[in-house]
Amino acid sequence: MFIGFAEVCLRICGRSSVSEEKRSLQTKDPAIAKKRHAEALTEVETRWANLRAGPQTLSERQAHEIAAPWHDRWLATYKDNPSAQTTWRVDLAERLWGVAAPSKAGTLSVNFLLEVDADESKLRDMENWCRAGARECLKSSGLTVNADSELILARALSFAIQRASLTLARYAKGEFGIGPQSSTSWHTDVVTSSELAKSISLTELFEGWSTERKPAAKTLYEWKRVLQTLEAFLGHGDAGKISSEDLIRWKSSMVDAGLKSRTIQNAKLAPVRAVLQWGVDNRKLGKNSAHRVTIEVKSIATERKRSFTDEEAKVILAASLLEKDTVKRWVPWLGAYSGARVSELCQLRVNDVIEVDGIWCMKFDPEAGPLKNNSSERTIPLHPALIDSGFLTFVKGIKTGPLFPHLAPDKFGKRGGNGTKVIGRFVRSLGIIDTRLSPSHSWRHRIKTQGRRHSLAKDILEAITGHGRRTVADSYGEFPVEALLRELSKIPTIAL
Repeated sequence: MFIGFAEVCLRICGRSSVSEEKRSLQTKDPAIAKKRHAEALTEVETRWANLRAGPQTLSERQAHEIAAPWHDRWLATYKDNPSAQTTWRVDLAERLWGVAAPSKAGTLSVNFLLEVDADESKLRDMENWCRAGARECLKSSGLTVNADSELILARALSFAIQRASLTLARYAKGEFGIGPQSSTSWHTDVVTSSELAKSISLTELFEGWSTERKPAAKTLYEWKRVLQTLEAFLGHGDAGKISSEDLIRWKSSMVDAGLKSRTIQNAKLAPVRAVLQWGVDNRKLGKNSAHRVTIEVKSIATERKRSFTDEEAKVILAASLLEKDTVKRWVPWLGAYSGARVSELCQLRVNDVIEVDGIWCMKFDPEAGPLKNNSSERTIPLHPALIDSGFLTFVKGIKTGPLFPHLAPDKFGKRGGNGTKVIGRFVRSLGIIDTRLSPSHSWRHRIKTQGRRHSLAKDILEAITGHGRRTVADSYGEFPVEALLRELSKIPTIAL
């Protein structure tokens, strides 16, 4: 008998000892055992990942995806004798979850009242059964959710069972030819067998995805390389033939090669998952084999990026004053007093330094070069320290065009790529070698640290750094430059 097992520390479940999870694969056939082992491993890894993630909130889409297999199991249970399905009352399903019973005009008979009472009892039984099923789903997948999410899942289960029961009712009348509807992704209708049989390459899916999504050139380049690497590993590029087992083997090979979990999750699995999901959403694939293939990403304190300290900031800014290279001279200063990304600063043009309501500002405009997201497009005031240091004089000395014309764009057309290398070598040459520091990005960490230290308004600080707005309320109104300058000026000038 083949036994599938794995080992994990179960402290996340309230236990303090290391334990094994063992499960019989119920076969002596090696080929079947191999397939079942991969499926069991995927299920176990998913459950553990969910347990580690802690409490979650389910969307309706996620709930329907979790409930989808129940449709097929219900169908499979009764497909040979569909008339035997009498547990689920399809005629009552529309009244589940608190919908009132229909009323009848005139005097209500005793028989009708008894009938209503019986229906109400059956409705409660069906609801309770769905709630129990939801709890079973959550337990088996290791998900922890709040009461609202549990109800959303229970409702999704009722919809899945209702669809399957309606299909069985048609089967009972001899209307066959309607197959399973489960999938790990959202469908507005059933994918036909002819559509599932179509072969489509990863390259075709990627081209479709990139045409629609229009990603940045760097993303396009990196994701294409990931898919090419996956093709080389599999020995083929047929997206329809890729299984979860294939992707688990690929993940394991990357772990064995020494890649960090964060790299595997975010730079390898995420692109594959996104491209396959695009194929599912656009009716080119029947399922997303990467949907639940994940890897735990641990947060390690020694790897977490940190801010520049006051002393480190002084060393860098003082050294910048002595530089003739304008990138080394101004990019650290601009970063220190704005928290802007190096890529944004390196592509600034003369006409991006503007005066708004009598206040000098920097404008980050997508016409100057690619920006990370919509929130990155913004106008922020110049901190008084930049004006005192002579930044406006520097800008006025350039007639037109980029502020750093000698900084050549990289192969993706971004000056920031080469600017990051220049700043990186410069900062490291000053003896600042802590790997938790990013020579460029640690200014962004510092501005947030300083914002907390000097009580800057949170929404204004996020508007300055170009971080996304988290709620609809955050998108209301504008951020006047005088308000931005008022808050930004709370951050003191670094004494050199």
